[in-house]
Order: sequence, then C-alpha cells, then structure tokens
Amino acid sequence: MSEHQTHDFHARSVADVVNALHAEPQGLDPAEAAARLTTYGANRLPEPRRRGPVSRFLRHFHNILIYVLLASAAVTAALGHMIDTGVILAVVVANAIIGFIQEGRAENAMAAIRGMLAPHSAVLRGGQRQTIDAVELVPGDIVLLEAGDRVPADVRLIEARGVKVEEAVLTGESVPVDKDPAPVRPDASLGDRASMAFSGTLLVSGTARGLVVATGGETEIGRISGMLSRVETLTTPLVRQMDLFARWLTLFILLVSAGLLVFGIFVRHLPFDEMFMIVVGLAVAAIPEGLPAVLTITLAVGVQAMARRNAIVRRLPAIETLGSVSVICTDKTGTLTRNEMMVTSLVSADDTFTVEGSGYAPLGLLRSGVGTADLASHAVLTEFARAAAVCNDAALIESGGCWRVEGDPMEGALLTLAGKIMDGASAPFAHLTRTDAIPFDAEWRYMAVLSHDHEGHGFVHVKGAPEAVLAMCRDVRKSDGGTMPLDHSYWLGRIEELAGQGQRVIALAGRTMRQDDTVLNTVDLHDKLTLVGLVGLIDPPRPEAVEAVAECHDAGIRVKMITGDHGATARAIAEQIGLRNCSRVLTGADIGMMSDSELADAASETDVFARTSPADKLRLVTALQSRGLIVAMTGDGVNDAPALKRADAGTAMGIKGSEAAKEASELVLADDNFASIAAAVREGRTVYDNIKKVISWTLPTNAGEALTIMVALFAGMALPVTAVQILWINLITATTLGIALAFEPSEKGTMKRPPRPRDAPLLSGELLWHILLVSTLFVIAVFGVFAYGVDKGYPVALAQTMAVNTLVVLEIFHLFFIRNIYGTSLTWSAVRGTPMVWFAVVTVTVAQFAITYASPLQAVFGTQAVPFLDGVMIVGVGATFFALIEVEKQMRLAFHRPARPKGNRQSAHAVG
Repeated sequence: MSEHQTHDFHARSVADVVNALHAEPQGLDPAEAAARLTTYGANRLPEPRRRGPVSRFLRHFHNILIYVLLASAAVTAALGHMIDTGVILAVVVANAIIGFIQEGRAENAMAAIRGMLAPHSAVLRGGQRQTIDAVELVPGDIVLLEAGDRVPADVRLIEARGVKVEEAVLTGESVPVDKDPAPVRPDASLGDRASMAFSGTLLVSGTARGLVVATGGETEIGRISGMLSRVETLTTPLVRQMDLFARWLTLFILLVSAGLLVFGIFVRHLPFDEMFMIVVGLAVAAIPEGLPAVLTITLAVGVQAMARRNAIVRRLPAIETLGSVSVICTDKTGTLTRNEMMVTSLVSADDTFTVEGSGYAPLGLLRSGVGTADLASHAVLTEFARAAAVCNDAALIESGGCWRVEGDPMEGALLTLAGKIMDGASAPFAHLTRTDAIPFDAEWRYMAVLSHDHEGHGFVHVKGAPEAVLAMCRDVRKSDGGTMPLDHSYWLGRIEELAGQGQRVIALAGRTMRQDDTVLNTVDLHDKLTLVGLVGLIDPPRPEAVEAVAECHDAGIRVKMITGDHGATARAIAEQIGLRNCSRVLTGADIGMMSDSELADAASETDVFARTSPADKLRLVTALQSRGLIVAMTGDGVNDAPALKRADAGTAMGIKGSEAAKEASELVLADDNFASIAAAVREGRTVYDNIKKVISWTLPTNAGEALTIMVALFAGMALPVTAVQILWINLITATTLGIALAFEPSEKGTMKRPPRPRDAPLLSGELLWHILLVSTLFVIAVFGVFAYGVDKGYPVALAQTMAVNTLVVLEIFHLFFIRNIYGTSLTWSAVRGTPMVWFAVVTVTVAQFAITYASPLQAVFGTQAVPFLDGVMIVGVGATFFALIEVEKQMRLAFHRPARPKGNRQSAHAVG
C-alpha cells in the first residue's frame, strides 16, 4: 500500500478501510493471515543492535584492577620475569572469560524473559474468537480490546463503547482521550485521530473492535521511538554497592601495597624486582576482583530458577526484596483458586436448581429437589439460558474433546450453563443478533445487551452484581413463566445463603423491547427489568495454593486475600485455603470510612478484604507499609497498577493480567498461581543466601592470603607462598570454588525462618568477625605447615609447595562450611554437596596435583613433589580448620537462639 494510504485511515470510513485492506467482517481466514505474516513480517519492533562477542569480551578489560595487573605484567616483563608475566596475564584473561560467560548468561536470561512476557491479543479469525501472540497480528486482522489492554498494533476502530485511551507514550497527553469510530479530518494531528488506536497505548475503559492497519516498525510508535524495552538491565543496588566496595577496597590495598613496597626496599633492603613481585602477589590476593562478576552470576542464576517456577523477574531488585517480604496481598480468583468457574446453583422465585458437570463442557444434569429438572415443567430455565448466553462476550472452544474458554471464565461458565439447559448446544440462541450493549464497568457493576431476532422481537438481558441488578427490577419471573412482585428481603437472604457456601453470586434479569429500539440506554433498565433469578458459581481453591499458604505462614509471612467478591464468599474461600484470621471481613465500604491510622491498625489484624476497589487496594498496601511491613501485591487490571507500583514487590498475572499491570510490576506470574509466589519468595531467599555465601567465602579467603604475605614480610621471614603461587591460587579458585556457590539450592528450613529486615546489612558484625577468625586460622595453618617443612629439613621450595597446597585445602574446606550458614555442615546432605560443588573441587584438586607433581609446571611455579604422608597431614590440617570454625558456628548459633513459646518459629543467624 502507498505511503499516503498508511497515513489516512483515520479520515476514511470503516467500509472504505475494510475494502482497502481486503479484510472480512468475521476476520481473516487463517491461511490468508499466514500469507500476510510472510508478506508484512512479525508484529514486533526492531531489536537494538547488540554488541558483538569481540566487543563484549574486550569490555571486561575496562576495570581498575585489570589496569593494575596489566601494568604489573609490563613491569615484570621488563624485569625479565616472563613466567610471572604469563601467570598475571592468565589471571587477567580468566577474569575476562568469566565476565564474558556471565554476560552471555544474563543476556540469554533477559531474552527468555522477553519471550515469556510477549503480549497476547484477542482476534477474530475465520469467525472464531482466538487469543494469539501479538507478534502474529497482520494488517486486516480484527482485534478485540477491553479495558486494561495495551493496543497491540495501529488499528482503525470499527466499534467503540465507552472507550478512553491513554496515549501519553505517543503524544505526551496525560489525560485519556475519548475514541469513536467516526472518521476525522485528514489533517488531524496524531492526538486528534479519535478513530484510531495506536500500538503501545493503553485502553483505560470500555470495549472496542478494531481493524489492524499497521504492524511492527510501520506503526506510529515504531517510527517514533524504535524499540520499547520491557525488561530492565541486569543490575541491582546490591551489585552496584559491592562494585563500589570493591573499588574502594582496591584503592586501599594499592595504598597498603605501595607502603609495603617502600618498607621492603628501604627497611628490609630487598631487591626491587623481588619486592615488586611480593606486592603484586599481595594485591592480587587481597582484592576480590571476581566478586562483582560472581554476584551478578548468582542473580542471573536466580532469575532463571524463578523463571522455571513460573515467576518472571522484570526488575532485578525484586530478587532482593523477595527475601524480606513479610506480607503477601493476593487476589482470589485464578490465583488462590483454579479460575475455572462452574455454575453449581440456580435460584428462581419458587425453586432452587443444582447444576452438575465439570469444567466447561456444556454437559450435565440440572436437578430440582431429588429429581431431574426439565424445560417443560420449569420454563424459567429457558430464561436463565437465554440471559446467560446472550449477555456474554466469551466463546466456548472444543478441541480434542477438551473445552476451554476464550474470554472471561465466569462468562464461560454461563455459556456452559446455557448449553447444559439447551441439551448440549455450545452456541445456543445464535439466532439473536446483538444490536447494542452497555459493557460491564466496575462503577455500575452490570452488563446489559440489546438483541433482536428475525421475528420482530427485541430483548434486553442484564447480568451483574445482585445488589445492582435487584435495584433495577420491578418484578420476578416464576418457574411457570409468569411474574410475581419482587421481595427484596427474600432475595437478599438467598444471596447471603449462596455466598456463605463459598459461591460467587450474580443476578440475571431481562425485559422485552420493540423491534425499532436499536439503542440501549440506562433509562431502559431502571425499574423496568424482570428478575430471572440468581446464579451461584464456584471457583474451587487450588490444592497447591493451600500448601503454599501454609508454607508462607511457616515462613512468618502473612497472607491477605483482597477480592471484589461478596464478603461471605471471600470468608468461605479464605477458610478453605487456610487463612488465619477469617472471622472478620473488611469491605470496601468499611475501608472508605476509616482514617489512614485506623486502616493501618485494621489491616494488620485482618486477612480477608471483600468488595474492594483498586483505590482500596492502594490504601491497603500503603497502610501495611506504614507499619514497617514489606508488601508483595498481586493484581491483573489496569486499575491495579498504582497498588502494584506502590508495593515492594508488585506481582502481575501473566495469563489474565493486563499489560498495564505487568508494566507496573517487578514480577509476572506465568501461571497466575499463588504457589508460584511462594516459590518466588523461596528463590528470593535462596539468592540472597547465596550472595551472602559468596561474600562470606571470598572476603575471608582473600584476607587470609594477604595476611600470610604481610606477616612474613613484617617478621622478616621467607615467604611461605610465593607471589606467582598466590596468583595461581586466585586464578584456579576464583574461577571454580567461588562460582560454585551461585548454584547452591535452598537450605533446609529456608521457609521456616522469619523474613529478614529490609535494612539488614550484608557486611554485618558477624561477617567481620568471621573474616578475622578465618584469616587468622589461615595464617596459623600456612605458617605452621611451612615451619613444619623447614623443620624437617625440606628445601624451601618444598615447604612452600606444602604451604600453597594447605591454602587450597583450607579454601575447599571453607567452601563446604559456608554452604550451610544457617545450620550444621556435618550432615550427609552437606557432605554430598551438589554436582557444581564437586565439579569445582575436582577441578581444583586436579590442578593442584598438576602443579605439584608435573615437572613442566613445577618449573613454572617453583614447586616440588609433596610426600604422601605430608599430603595426608595437609588434609588433616584442613579438617581441623573445618572442625574449629564449625564448632564456633554452633556455639554462636546456640548463643543467639532465644527461648521461644511453643508453636513459634525460631530464627537462625547467618555467618554473614
């Protein structure tokens, strides 16, 4: 199509646009859609150009430590120490390789998340409503939009009812604009094209049907803004904090090293080249150069672990936040329950019917009392079926004997009911043509449809909240088809009865209209409807959600259910899933009458909130936070976005959630299941634990290596470990043992501990004590083994070989100790380890045997073969070290473990 044609659809009639795009009123044929997809390409904006592998690799040399090491390598090469130069360069290259692999892992994780967050769109294809990936949309497709949807492509509106669209992303206009299918003038500015809905904008209210006119890079937002990133860069405050810490620590160690260089040359009178290599070894030993990379790897591993549990992390700080969540505010429908609504009860003026069946299959009996109900003796059932089928926007789809719903689950259940009443028909009353409608809105809480048949009859059917529908009814339909006066007290009692059984209750009503009535207004409804009856639906709790709620309670996390359902329904479901405080239910009306301080008190003590509005959810989150609680919040609608954004860990539904909700959230649940929230909390705690383990392993071992060199230098002793050997230890252990901790599984009791405080420091007093203790034991062990070798008359090279092997053995035993920071490390599970741990240990062990016993490497590192019994002794030193720090840990845990009343959970304290 020409450039002119792609820009003037807003000024052309709907019929003209349909003809221009060769579209069909019932949607494109699937084969034609596939052909157009090949022609126009996928409906996605071009991705930004990614850096090539060479560029990515070279970026990892842009680091203050790397510059220090490269300068050191240049000096050692000038001094003729080529072996030392080679080892230094090997450390530099190994660090770059680690960073390169980590960045690739992180980018792959983010790419996977983009795929899992791909938006979907409801379309008509071949007359059938379908939900497809938005990337498959093509010009000529007919899309169905409702409040909360992000417009997936540029569309020319065909129908629009109460539509308002937020176009700030495109026009900068902060106020939502009204939309109407009528053409506008050709020279209308982008913000004045009321007949168009543009890709990336947000439907704030109403429902619409539109014809796709442009996709991908041809959309307005594609031309203006290019790629709209949906996922943030893999970085967190923690990573930045640790990177800053490493920079200052590097500067501090360089100053200390410079002082030692001066001390060694002018006080000890050592040769410059020898002293310089000692200082290089000290710097490399003390600086945790790999720490930021290993921390980021740990977070990337956590992202992928959460993705496997259906929790998609959009903003990485959420991982840290999840470790301290103390309250989860969750929706009910589809999150705690199956979201497979089924009608179980019908209440008419003079009868009650029980509906049988399962799922969405339109098959099942209706019983009245003990017998089967039939249409002949219960004419009101036809009224139930007609209202349920006609006042409905969903569709039932049968595939391979399985029935599913396209659209709202409750409307699907009503279609299923109509099918059961009408002998298994999947689309009863298809002869009625919709003429106009008042779409459902949270403000008036009902939906109304005007339809006509071919015999000149007009009908209005209404469904909605019982209180709203009853207020518009003047009489009620009897079982025989007649009418009788409406008794409000009777119906309110029946509503409470059904809700008390955990059923969601809606009311159905209707009236007749004239053939020439083609527009439906609210004045056609009020005090003019005949009540058909009540429909009771149930959405059973998910079994896994019941277990997850119990797990959260064990973890010290309060679970609060916030729903728009009736109070009695909310209480019944809350009792079934195991919420603790179900006796009191706060409604939106109650919340509205409370001050902020009163609400904070009430919210802390109440776990069930019913009939709430989005504004109520925002107030509840704020109230809980005012009490110092860390709040995770679930939501799915566009109006939930403020509460999701306000929450510490906003969590959107991936299936039923609107794009607005997803964009306001830190997490997206791919399966809309509460159990996935509990799993995400577990993974968040595990990631935080693993970060503490990495820090608690790295800092003490680095300090121990550095202190060994400093003590020898100040004491005027021979170095127990040479500079090149220190370089080797950092090369082999940092690339194996440290990274292994990033893959640690959850510790036993992870979900038995109370939430950690939000401001709990990683570098705590206990970690500083651990650094001092471990580094001191390292120095004692290394000097002890070195002195033992010298005392036995071994050459200095052999004594140094024993000392360097002692350092490595100590680091391996320290790794097994640090894997269990909340409990004992002396268990079979702890000894068994993980495949990653044993891969790292075996790699380090093989490498140490190589430099100790392989002649070529002996020449490089100045080592000699260690006798067998001395090797056993070195392992014994490591075991003794392990026993000492394990006993110290158990003493400390016992000291910090307070006596608590029976039934309360106790808290263990970490090394870090």
